[in-house]
Amino acid sequence: MNEMQFELFKDLLRKVQSESEFYKEKFEKEAFDVETIRKAEDICKIPFTTKEDLRDAYPLRLQAVPDEKIVRIHSSSGTTGKPVIIPYTEGDVEGWSTMMKRCMEVAGVNKTDRVQITPGYGLWTAGIGFQAGVEKLGAMAVPTGPGNTEKQLQMMQDLKSTTLVATSSYALLLAEEVEKRNLKDTIHLKRAILGSERWGEKMRKRIKEKLGVELYDIYGLTEIYGPGISISCECGTGLHYWDDYLYFEIIDPITGENVPDGEYGELVITTLKKEGAPLIRYRTRDITRLLPGKCTCGLDYPRHDIIMGRTDDMIKIKGVNIYPGQIEDVLKNVAGASSEYQIQLDHKDSKDSMTLSVEVEEEYDKSKVEEHIKHYFKTKIGILINVQGKNLKELPRSEKKTKRVIDNRYD
Repeated sequence: MNEMQFELFKDLLRKVQSESEFYKEKFEKEAFDVETIRKAEDICKIPFTTKEDLRDAYPLRLQAVPDEKIVRIHSSSGTTGKPVIIPYTEGDVEGWSTMMKRCMEVAGVNKTDRVQITPGYGLWTAGIGFQAGVEKLGAMAVPTGPGNTEKQLQMMQDLKSTTLVATSSYALLLAEEVEKRNLKDTIHLKRAILGSERWGEKMRKRIKEKLGVELYDIYGLTEIYGPGISISCECGTGLHYWDDYLYFEIIDPITGENVPDGEYGELVITTLKKEGAPLIRYRTRDITRLLPGKCTCGLDYPRHDIIMGRTDDMIKIKGVNIYPGQIEDVLKNVAGASSEYQIQLDHKDSKDSMTLSVEVEEEYDKSKVEEHIKHYFKTKIGILINVQGKNLKELPRSEKKTKRVIDNRYD
């Protein structure tokens, strides 16, 4: 933590202590005194904020300013419980737009570009967040929103979109349609900025080749502004995050202790300048690591690695913990295995089983690819699984996030 960040951190603690009912109650309940934070090393004494805390604060107990200062709300999907409502001040919207503008600039977008924005609008943060950044930069926003692939392809051609913003799943779907219809020579895309879900090297390669674009990872979450809090650069060695707005820590998800730079753990974020709903030491559940040293691209902003998975999307089977990133790493090393996969977990005769369905490239023998994956999985991850080879495009595609795991064990 640098001196500037620590001063912002202390100001934030004083502010929430006096203005946030949520944090007043939390600090009192956990017997925490903000005056005990006298140096940067003391930050580890501050209690974590969790997703459960935010759900318990539904609808607006997170709000730390009067109503007349709130100009907008956004919300998480609430697919696994109560949604989380996040209020924004004018300053929050401006700060988020600034971070989004930076992301566009890192990806090479300028005022001559036309940016096709396919994520959803409304309570979800993605669409409107990207649009704000594009407009602040001065580029042309093409806010197509989600779905309607026919219209997406028409706009892509007729408006000569140069930049695609999408989830990786929808980018793959569009890329496959472009290839199927022989449209590659009729589109003008230069780059794709993809986020909202993790994606492996094979998916990256397929999208890049089929669309003929450079790819950029963008990261964010509704609780922390939305997308745009970090982005990969041309070097592709991690994602730069905006440390004048955010403080990142990596902790051991079991013990809660900080881990050294370069080690994987759970990402914890503090919003240094957020007004409407500031968050202190928020446990994101995302698994990554901080990357030491300066990037060769020249940007002074620090970096974190790609998101390897989430603490809550870990699969535990036969006593082994498995993250999606490990599965994608296996597939990356098997010739003929495509990027698309689906996992089915079952329980029969007092035993758990895992079936991995994988799309196989047309020129490869399915049975040989299946055996190769099975052997590699056993060697690298340590358990024996069932593998089913599928034809290309046989597994479901999504305009949002692709569902990778179907767990039938507790039905």
